[in-house]
Amino acid sequence: MQYDATEQPDPAIWLELDETERVDLVIDYHRRIGVQLETPELHAMAHVVVENQVALGEATPVPETLDRLMDEGLDRHEAVHAIGSILMGIVLDAVDKPDDEGDINAKYNRELATLTAADWRSQLK
Repeated sequence: MQYDATEQPDPAIWLELDETERVDLVIDYHRRIGVQLETPELHAMAHVVVENQVALGEATPVPETLDRLMDEGLDRHEAVHAIGSILMGIVLDAVDKPDDEGDINAKYNRELATLTAADWRSQLK
């Protein structure tokens, strides 16, 4: 299997792979398209978590968010990055503030619900 962030992997095949294989596929994809990453493993892990959540279907709001962002004009790879940026921000907040009593899943869902393609693009400038 080759990973391509512009196309949804087959959920059954994706979920059969172990996490290391998924990370390796994402790293290989970025290498194939000529993207140099400062921390390829961390970047790939964000992709993998987002793709895992997409593969789970309606169990998470991620597939709906991905579709909405693409409807707003992002390509699939950009939409994965936008969702991954929300994910990584929440993870970093949880690490920085481990005693925070907030529900990180609820925070993730709220932030995904308000994420727009315009917001994502404005962060890139």
